[in-house]
Amino acid sequence: MKNKGFVWIVIVVVVGFFIVKSCSGGSDSNQVAIQEKTPVDKIVQSLSGKRNFSIVLYDMDAEGEGSSTIYKHKYEIIEPKNDTVVSEKTQWYTVSDVFFQANVNNLGMEIAYKKDGKLHKEVAPAGYSNYIGNEKYGQWEQRNGNSFWAFYGQYAFMSSMFHLATYPVRRSYYDDYHGGYYGPGRSYYGGQNQYGTRSYTNTPTGKNSTWSSKSASFKSNVRSRVSQSAQRTKAARTSRSASRSSSRSSYRSRSGGFGK
Repeated sequence: MKNKGFVWIVIVVVVGFFIVKSCSGGSDSNQVAIQEKTPVDKIVQSLSGKRNFSIVLYDMDAEGEGSSTIYKHKYEIIEPKNDTVVSEKTQWYTVSDVFFQANVNNLGMEIAYKKDGKLHKEVAPAGYSNYIGNEKYGQWEQRNGNSFWAFYGQYAFMSSMFHLATYPVRRSYYDDYHGGYYGPGRSYYGGQNQYGTRSYTNTPTGKNSTWSSKSASFKSNVRSRVSQSAQRTKAARTSRSASRSSSRSSYRSRSGGFGK
């Protein structure tokens, strides 16, 4: 009888362990869900077999009013292929208010890239990660006492791709970025906002973008609206996460009675 009682105690303890483990695992999954999977994450996943590529925020837009506003992104994927470099524009993607707000100043910039097989998600001026500064594609040239990046003849089309005619890349900007701004959570917009939303809408490509075609009042309104919306969304996510954590702790306390 004592042996049977011992066996039942062991069974109850083991079952209780797996129940708690299961609940813990479910909560961790929910925590991951709170960290939204963006369209950029999905594009990165689809390019998992590539060693080098850049994802540029090509265009953005907002439709609707108030809480029903839909925020949208379009991207440009740039990657080396054979002996050249190709680019492809994506479809429009619906993005969350949080992701839109986080990138509202990053139009025309790389928001993710892979270099030599390593993925980076820090924001960078377009071309800085894989092409500008890479001697395979060009070199630094002296002009009027300053050093500027120039692509070789066979890659001359990349000057247009990265708008070098409008905003030539100074060596001082390139060194400034790699010396003090390169890394997670840091964005570099150059001197006098040479890079990002404010400059991109002045380039030939940017002037034809959906975002550039909107009025100044529209863009200002969207910036204000998405900032407030993103703050509410973040607060709600934090509250849900805290609630789940509290529930898990409470359940573990109650489950401590197994085997007694």
